[in-house]
Amino acid sequence: MSLYLGFDCSTQSLTAIVLDATDARARVVFESSLQFDTALPQYRTRHGVLPPPGTGVTGVPGVAVSSPLLWADALDTMMARVARGVDLRHLQAIAGSAQQHGSVYMNDSAVSTLGNLDVRRAPGEQLAGCLSRAVSPIWMDSSTTVECDEIARAVGGASVLAARTGSRAFERFTGPQIRRFYKNDPRAFAATDRIHLVSSFLASLLAGRHAPVDPGDASGTNLMDLETNAWWPPALEATAPSLARKLPPIAPSWTIVGEVSRYWRERHGLPPARVVAWSGDNPCSLIGTGLVREGLIAVSLGTSDTVFGLMPEPRVDRGGTGHVFGAPTGGYMALTCFANGSLAREGIRDAFGLTWSDFSAMLASTPAGNRGRVLLPWFDPEITPAVSVPGIRRYGLAADDGPGNVRGVVEAQMMSMALHSRWMGVEVKTIHATGGASANREILQVMADVFDAGVSQLAVENSACLGAALRARHADALASGQRLSWDDVVRDVVSLAPWAPGPPGPPGPSGAPKASGRFEPDPSRAAVYRELLGLYAACEAHALGR
Repeated sequence: MSLYLGFDCSTQSLTAIVLDATDARARVVFESSLQFDTALPQYRTRHGVLPPPGTGVTGVPGVAVSSPLLWADALDTMMARVARGVDLRHLQAIAGSAQQHGSVYMNDSAVSTLGNLDVRRAPGEQLAGCLSRAVSPIWMDSSTTVECDEIARAVGGASVLAARTGSRAFERFTGPQIRRFYKNDPRAFAATDRIHLVSSFLASLLAGRHAPVDPGDASGTNLMDLETNAWWPPALEATAPSLARKLPPIAPSWTIVGEVSRYWRERHGLPPARVVAWSGDNPCSLIGTGLVREGLIAVSLGTSDTVFGLMPEPRVDRGGTGHVFGAPTGGYMALTCFANGSLAREGIRDAFGLTWSDFSAMLASTPAGNRGRVLLPWFDPEITPAVSVPGIRRYGLAADDGPGNVRGVVEAQMMSMALHSRWMGVEVKTIHATGGASANREILQVMADVFDAGVSQLAVENSACLGAALRARHADALASGQRLSWDDVVRDVVSLAPWAPGPPGPPGPSGAPKASGRFEPDPSRAAVYRELLGLYAACEAHALGR
């Protein structure tokens, strides 16, 4: 038996998937998720984020942080679940996925502590003394506009930075966050020996030693040169002094970091399985959605919504809203991210006191195009388009109109994705849908109509976690001297949900009626959205003062 374990540490939860690849056809044999807020209430997070009183930065707009100790204890809690559910004696390798851009700051005691954790105690309490910064800024943090401008000017402008690193300077990216920390707390920065991304921090915890970061996650920092897959010196110099010595090395996505440390073997009965370099959730989702060839795109409907696809060479978005990341395949991926994903959908649902079934019924009861009424659901600062001051904007739509607001939030998100993914240069014929809201057939039908393309729902919703498990299998094969193509890696495992005509299936994880199979665009509704897209773009431009 050959088992492969994948983790995904997202904003709000930790998920684990175990693959059994004993036979030619691999299959998922274990899957579990835990919500940070409920599973680890002692950290007092809300949707995985520390509330302002816990950050020490009350009153600073745009700040969003979490606790790296929370992620460590979540990994420990989940590992116990996995050990109870699977015979881990046959575990070959572990890989992981983590929310991109977040950073963890450790002092020079981390090396000793990571390698000598007490198996009788949870990891969080033991790692507290290793942190030179108690909290970790995460991807939702938008407080670094000044630092973005400073870095961009220092390297020759936003276009130069985008051409070299794949993105213009974004507030949520790691480089600007590091610069803000250096400026605001230079003594703590000087005491920092290693700045990990969330992915390399958790890989380090598993291996009991500092782990490298892979190009997929390193490219989400504004600091990596896309051509060389190495830290770009001008960006490092523009960010903070001596930064090159504090960052982990960049290594290929299939790098074996080491074996699972003694702590995990004795605490949870793991064998000395290989630990594979972790990556970001977006690069892992590329694998988990089966996008190992160019020409397909995927849409992930999660805490944030993303549109992404594989590209053989970097094509940078001239408009400055998209990103180019490294891909676990060794190539590149194009991605556009929208911060207001599930939180905006939940915001409308909660504002009208709806269940997810009510939400779906309202969406189905309203006409395509919402009679020309437009909602801009910027509950939080938005990445795409750049919105620093959040707020809901409505055009012709009453605030107390429940059905209109339900359709408005879904249509706005789909039209924004269609509008702001054009730079990728992909003629969209098929979309692979994943993420929590992909369980909702009414939402997927709107997606099909807006993009005028077929939408296929993936059978496994946790694509980033699945991608991590698949990456573990791929890296283990390479380390064992076997040739395993990416087509072979994803074949049979990354499958589409079977088409089941008729009434909706049983409720999915969100409580919404579950989608099934493939959704084709309706020509009449697609025509409505072709016309409405121009109106939406005009409303967006008006709201942004253009």
